[in-house]
Amino acid sequence: MKKDNKIIRVKDTVIGGEKPVLIAGPCSIESREHIIEEAKALKELGVDIIRGGAFKPRTSPLDFQGIGFRGVEYLKEAAETVNLPFVTEVLSEDDVDRMIDYVDIFQVGSRNMYNYALLKKIARTNKPVILKRGFSATIYEWQMAAKYLEEGGNDNIIFCERGIRTFETETRNTLDLAGAYIIKEKTGYPVIVDPSHGTGKRELIMPMTRATLALGLDGVMIEVHPNPDEAISDAAQTIGYDDYKKIADYVGKFHED
Repeated sequence: MKKDNKIIRVKDTVIGGEKPVLIAGPCSIESREHIIEEAKALKELGVDIIRGGAFKPRTSPLDFQGIGFRGVEYLKEAAETVNLPFVTEVLSEDDVDRMIDYVDIFQVGSRNMYNYALLKKIARTNKPVILKRGFSATIYEWQMAAKYLEEGGNDNIIFCERGIRTFETETRNTLDLAGAYIIKEKTGYPVIVDPSHGTGKRELIMPMTRATLALGLDGVMIEVHPNPDEAISDAAQTIGYDDYKKIADYVGKFHED
């Protein structure tokens, strides 16, 4: 049964309205200067929400884990500099209280979709939440993760399809656009797509953005870096400013049409 669409407002940005939202920024915040300069550049290119990873859950403990809470502080400063909201991932219950006065939107990553204690804690903040789909999660499990937020009193939920694990090896994950469409129909909440993680290939980000908009979904979250090949994290799925401008121009024209 199709639900009425839910609108979420974060400062001056509307998520789930007529205009698709553009969320962009680096996979990992590398320094204060890096994120401030990138926020300024992306603002000029039409971004709606700044993203950036301060805490990075990695499969290998030897990989770069982010710069921690300093990154949250830098991201907040960068977002305030350009007068835009921002989103960053929270990894543990312990970090929620520390981050609540900083973040505009909490992100629950793929690995934490099943972390029900974390979901309950975030629910009590009533802050908007981007809930990424677990990479092995069914649509029902994804929906029930959102139910933990709802039952805790927080219905400021934005679903994010970021690809699921299948037998396919050509892409990093299999981007389930049908699943994204279904969760929108089932819940009415805004649904965005992360084509960066969903494919792992920068050359696929534009076509997957086109497909996202064609389905009537609510926006995209994209990893962008001034020098993508030099990004500390996920360089292969990160685009530069020129490619991002093409996407932003396409989204703007799509909305106008």
